[in-house]
Amino acid sequence: MKQVILVRMDLKMEKGKLSVQVAHAAVEATLASTKEAVKEWRKEGMKKVSLKVTDLREMMKYKKMAEEAGLVTALITDAGKTVFNKPTVTCLAIGPDSEKKIDSITGDLKML
Repeated sequence: MKQVILVRMDLKMEKGKLSVQVAHAAVEATLASTKEAVKEWRKEGMKKVSLKVTDLREMMKYKKMAEEAGLVTALITDAGKTVFNKPTVTCLAIGPDSEKKIDSITGDLKML
């Protein structure tokens, strides 16, 4: 069991902003998951991996593939009140779910 968070590299977010956006994504996807999946994931140590995507187009490609595979996703849009001057999609969480199932979608992406 694991969860992955895809982060847009074209936004060049500073570490603080990036970490908060990743946290938002992780929490939202966890809250949208079944109690059984969360329980199993917690039992296994709650593995999370942050991965790089080039831009919004690539992120949305992975979102579609994950949803077609029946995986929980959480797309995070920053409100645009601090770093960005308008609402901006920053991250996408996938899972928690089977590591094999998630890797079949995101296994080609590089770690952040």
